[in-house]
Amino acid sequence: MMLKRRADFASGDFFVTARATWTAIGPILALAASLGAASLGAAAPARADGDDPSFLVFGLGYYDMNKQDDTAADFRLEYRHGEKFWIFKPWVGVEGTSDGAFYGAAGVLVDVYFGTRVVLTPSFGAGFYAEGSGKDLGHAVEFRSQIELAYRFDDRSRLGVAFSHISNASIADENPGVEILNVYYSLPLDGLLD
Repeated sequence: MMLKRRADFASGDFFVTARATWTAIGPILALAASLGAASLGAAAPARADGDDPSFLVFGLGYYDMNKQDDTAADFRLEYRHGEKFWIFKPWVGVEGTSDGAFYGAAGVLVDVYFGTRVVLTPSFGAGFYAEGSGKDLGHAVEFRSQIELAYRFDDRSRLGVAFSHISNASIADENPGVEILNVYYSLPLDGLLD
């Protein structure tokens, strides 16, 4: 396995993958950064992180966008808790693809605010994966790491883009992994429950 990884790196596959990933997400991140910089002078909510509620999050994305071995549409529904435990907030979610793959997971996230409008959210989770007629990820237990960049509106809802990687962290002999590019909409739950 290690020899194959070294051969892939030496043959330049690593650089092709890195370039393809940057080509896909670079313009989106640049646009989000521009929106964040432009919003620094705009009217903003009173506090950035102190008043964020729990969220119901909807995602739509491009599954296997990097390797493109088994591409599909990706659909997500997540609940993100508003309470902090130290710096972490828990999340739980389900994900399905147009190929019938299913992933249920839970984990933690951290919201990092740039001003009051731009939120960077790295997260990590673990869960169970069923491939359906989709991509075989090598094991039922899979781990998800993700980075999301979002714009925060006055009503505290968010619109963002996220890049995630799901793999079994080599707990199985085969670990192909998959990369997903998603658009997220985070709906604050306090307004729905009032």
